[in-house]
Amino acid sequence: MIGYLAQAEGAPCPTLVLPTSTPLDDGPALRAALTAARDWLTRTGRTHIMKIAFVAPSRHPLADLEFRFVQCLPGDGFDTEGNCGHSLACATLVAGNQGLTPLTPGEPVRVHVTNNDAHVVCETDRGPHHETEMSLHFVHTPAPLLDSLLPTGNPVDELTAGPRTLRASLVTAGNPYVFVDARDLDLPDRPALFTAGESALGELRALRAAAAELLGHPPTGAFPKIAAIGAYGPGPLAVRALSVPAWHPTLALTGAVCLGVAVTLPGTLPARLAPHHEPAGRHARRIELQSPGGTRTVTVTTTDTPAGPALTRTSVHGKRARILTGPLPIPTALHETPKEADLCLPPRT
Repeated sequence: MIGYLAQAEGAPCPTLVLPTSTPLDDGPALRAALTAARDWLTRTGRTHIMKIAFVAPSRHPLADLEFRFVQCLPGDGFDTEGNCGHSLACATLVAGNQGLTPLTPGEPVRVHVTNNDAHVVCETDRGPHHETEMSLHFVHTPAPLLDSLLPTGNPVDELTAGPRTLRASLVTAGNPYVFVDARDLDLPDRPALFTAGESALGELRALRAAAAELLGHPPTGAFPKIAAIGAYGPGPLAVRALSVPAWHPTLALTGAVCLGVAVTLPGTLPARLAPHHEPAGRHARRIELQSPGGTRTVTVTTTDTPAGPALTRTSVHGKRARILTGPLPIPTALHETPKEADLCLPPRT
């Protein structure tokens, strides 16, 4: 098994990308590959890498690549339920580098995410052979009604964590997310939100576990994700999110997508708190989001249907990814020890 370590700008850690000639379905072969990959990460001192991505030519007629994301959990567990935009960008770059698909400016790459049957179109500014900048367009097909993206049917729910009960908006657009008002966590301004420590982190973890139970997810899993948002005067909506297992340095691409959608849903906390967002066309809105790592623009596109507005596309622009090292031979059985376990060769041009 050959792997590459790649990093997307703003991601909490690199991704171990494992390109394969044929996709791995969820089953014994996938579990064996994951066990071997995580054992290799441990033995080579890379336990901080908590993201693994498989990429292969797609079996889907409307896609070029098939992508499967795996979130490593503290301990030895894995979560395969959701998507990760940062890892998807890394996997697309590696796939193009290895000739699984063309990676050329002006030629979009269509990616089928097998975790949740999502479809993402990547447009690239190729740059060096080991680095690129992408725009990722999450295509929602068939277009879901906006109201259907509220998994409880409510724009605002109440979650109890310890002695306090807080308001929260639960939204599922790709990945499920929980959004809470930062002021309810006693974070009165941007500096307080962006520098919050263990106290706020612990409360958000407890709220996330309560939301997981409400939605039927395992409380020790990676989903739903959670983020605190704040409206602090003029400027973008402030946001600070959790990753696994700590604060996210920026905001997950899927988090930016879900928060952008939440802003368009009447009655949710993000919609109430967000400043007026700029029209980008009759049915498109550009939404500015600010995290500790900088500002990100999300474009949310909807369409009118007889049953109400429906979501067709969400886009995040200007995401940079680069290959750090590879190819790296990874033993597929625990007793194997490659002679060049830390082989670092330049990616194929």
